Amino acid sequence: MKRIVILGSTGSIGTQTLNVVRAFPGEFEVIGLSAWNNLERLHEQVKEFKPKMVFCRSNDFIPSLPSDAHYVEQLDEMVVHNEVDLVVQGLVGGTGLNPTIKALRAGKQVALANKEPIVMAGGLIMQVCEDYGGQLLPVDSEPSAVWQCLRGEDAETAIRRLIITASGGPFRERPIEELESVTLEEALRHPTWRMGNKITVDSATLMNKGFEVIEAHWLFGVPWDKLDVVIHPQSIVHAMVEFNDGSVKAQLGWPDMRLPIQYAMFYPRRPENLGLEPFNPAEFGTLTFEPMDSERYPCFSLALAAGKKGGTYPAVLSAADEIAVDLFLQKRVRFTDIHRIVDAVIDRHRAYSHPTVEQILETDSWARRIAQEVALSIT
Repeated sequence: MKRIVILGSTGSIGTQTLNVVRAFPGEFEVIGLSAWNNLERLHEQVKEFKPKMVFCRSNDFIPSLPSDAHYVEQLDEMVVHNEVDLVVQGLVGGTGLNPTIKALRAGKQVALANKEPIVMAGGLIMQVCEDYGGQLLPVDSEPSAVWQCLRGEDAETAIRRLIITASGGPFRERPIEELESVTLEEALRHPTWRMGNKITVDSATLMNKGFEVIEAHWLFGVPWDKLDVVIHPQSIVHAMVEFNDGSVKAQLGWPDMRLPIQYAMFYPRRPENLGLEPFNPAEFGTLTFEPMDSERYPCFSLALAAGKKGGTYPAVLSAADEIAVDLFLQKRVRFTDIHRIVDAVIDRHRAYSHPTVEQILETDSWARRIAQEVALSIT
C-alpha cells in the first residue's frame, strides 16, 4: 500500500486524485490532506479518508477535526513525515516551491501537477533530486505524455525533438484586435479541459504552455532548440517525441486529468480503471495540427524568453503572471494586460544567475510587488 499526502486536496487536481484513490481500494492510504479555504469540502474529505495529518490556512477548521487527526502548522511537516511515500503536489502558484523541495530532500516521490516550482527553480530542483534521491513524477498531461513516450528509450542520445501540443484555448480563432475586449467568463470557458481558474486563464494566454516547455527542458534535460509546440484543438494527442531515425511516438487519450494522475501514482504499473472512458479513434474522427502563432500568444513568447535567460527570470515570470491573472480574475485588468504586466516586470528585473532558494523567494516577493505597481499604472 502506498501512503500519500495530497497538497491542494480540495482543488481540481486534489479531488481527481481522490477519485483515483476511491477507484483502487486497498492500494493507497491517505496520510495527509491540505487545503486553503474550502473548509466544507476539506471536512468531507477528512471524514471520508481519515488522514493522520491535516493542514488548512484557516484556524476555524481545527475544532471540527476528528480526535485522531493532527493539525499541522506547516506543510513542510506533512511532506517530510516518515510514513509518507508519495506527495501529490496540486497547489496553485509559487506556494508549492518550498514543500516540493522539502519533500524531495526527504527522498520522497513528488507527483508534480503544480508547474510553477519547476519554472521558478528548475535547475535547483533537479539538483536536489540528484543529491537526495527524491523523484519527480510529472502529472501535467503534456509532460506526462513525454515521460510515457520516452519510457524504454535512450532519452540522452535518441531524441531529435519533443513536440508538446496546445489546444489554443478559447480564442484561437478570434481576431487579434478583439482580444482587448475578452471577458473573464469567456476566458474561463476552455474548449476541452475543466481546470481551476488560474490554470484556465494561463491556458487561454498560452502562458501555461510556456511553463510546460520550461518544465520539459528541466525534467527531460532537452535543449531549447529541441522543444517545439503545435496547436492541436482536440486535445487528444498530448505530446509527441521525434527520434533521430525519424520515428515519432505520440501519447493519446481523452482530456481527463485522472489519466496522468493515475500513471504517476502507480508508476511503473498500469492497472485498469473501469471508471475511465476507453478511447476509440474511429469514434473520435479527425485530429488536426496547426503552427504556433506567436503574435496571438505573447505570453508564450515571454515564457520561452525567460526560460532561455535562466537565473531568476523564470521566477519573475511565474510571480508576475500569478499577480496579473489574479487581477484579471478580480476584473481589475483586461485580458491583454496580463502579458503587458509580465513583460514590464521582467524588463525591470536584474537577475541572479545561479540563485539559491532564498534568492528565488526574494525575487518572487519583489516581482509580486512590482506587478501590483505596474497594474496600477495601466488601469
